[in-house]
Amino acid sequence: MKSITAPESHAEATPPPARTSWWRRLAPLAVLAIGLALFFATGLHRILTFDMLRAHHADLTAWVADHWVLAALAYMLAYAVLVAFSLPLASLATLLGGLLFGTVLGSTLTVLGATSGAIAVFLAARSAFGDILRARADSFLGRMEAGFRRDAFSYLLFLRLVPVFPFWLVNIAPAVFKVPLRTYALTTFLGIIPGTAVYCSVGAGLGGVLDRSAAPDPGLVFEPQVLLPLLALAALSLVPMLYNRWKARRGERS
Repeated sequence: MKSITAPESHAEATPPPARTSWWRRLAPLAVLAIGLALFFATGLHRILTFDMLRAHHADLTAWVADHWVLAALAYMLAYAVLVAFSLPLASLATLLGGLLFGTVLGSTLTVLGATSGAIAVFLAARSAFGDILRARADSFLGRMEAGFRRDAFSYLLFLRLVPVFPFWLVNIAPAVFKVPLRTYALTTFLGIIPGTAVYCSVGAGLGGVLDRSAAPDPGLVFEPQVLLPLLALAALSLVPMLYNRWKARRGERS
């Protein structure tokens, strides 16, 4: 009897670890999703606005002047958090960075914070979806994954340089397609520099705008004189990929 009951109790104890492992993998992404839901549920999206910035910009500027290092670290950490939780505050926060720290330092802090937050999203998504495509190696998704991994650097740099793609989507997609973390981090860091510099330069001139009780136009990044150079950089990022494909086809013909 002992030899019969022992295997049964062992079999009954096996499923829970599998379920625990599944929830453990989903937990990081679930935390980020809950954080985004709480942001809207608590009404913070109606509080953290340009009007609030206008009302408190003098106090913020004075506080930064008195606590420069702490303010820089706090801004970078706050930016990483808003990116990690995909909060719709990136434009306002980038303008604030330019206002408080100037174009160069504001851009630097913003890029570092945004890259850190994007890496957090990437790791959470990879933990949750890392095995989705393993059983589909011969399917369309599997072939798409292989192509993405082969030209990951050019693809990601293009997606980062062109500001019309949702930032949160570009954070998650590479994790699903198993892009290496190093490639993801480097392309994120380099790709968001131009757009960030544009927004921070607008933010650096906010003082006069706020004094006139006017509002800046974040849509400046879509103006031809700004967007066209970004598109040119994006096109250049595709050159290595196109060259590799041309070289491969030439090799097949020969």
